[in-house]
Amino acid sequence: MIGFLSRIILRIFGWHTSGALPPGIRKAIIIVAPHTSSWDFVIGRLTFWASRVKIKVLIKKEVFVGPFGWFLKRMGSLPVDRGKNNHLIEQLAALYNESDSLVVVITPEGTRRMAKQWKKGFYMLAMAANVPIALAYIDYREKSGGIGPILYPTGDYNQDMEFIQDFYRNKTAKHPEFFNLSPQIPKK
Repeated sequence: MIGFLSRIILRIFGWHTSGALPPGIRKAIIIVAPHTSSWDFVIGRLTFWASRVKIKVLIKKEVFVGPFGWFLKRMGSLPVDRGKNNHLIEQLAALYNESDSLVVVITPEGTRRMAKQWKKGFYMLAMAANVPIALAYIDYREKSGGIGPILYPTGDYNQDMEFIQDFYRNKTAKHPEFFNLSPQIPKK
């Protein structure tokens, strides 16, 4: 029912969805970019419901207060403490190993403001949990959201990031001035 309602809401506002997780993929990391607006969460959530993809979303723990915190948890959000080294990669990798099915959504930019460099955590987590990375997007120019190609990380971060960057090259953010189209790839 929620999938049907989500498709209706998206259509009313002129949005459409494309792509899905391939059959048989029960564990994955989905990265979503560009991420420059709070509306990305709303459109992304509707898009995943419309596509029938059950997801968990990592959100900073500071916003999990009162009724809003309850609401976020009901929406599949997981609070994350970004302030200290809490071995989040290891904790999430263990969660993947314990689960029959787990799809976590991460915004590699890590913020809605301009990010000079994307966070590497999504890649490190995919390697540690031995799961694929699905490239999802929200494109405001095309009013489209969905899931694109699946990347099985090779361990060569620079090569894999080139593939990821190429996919996002033609995607338009709500606030393009905040989207860093070419994340700086750290030198080895």
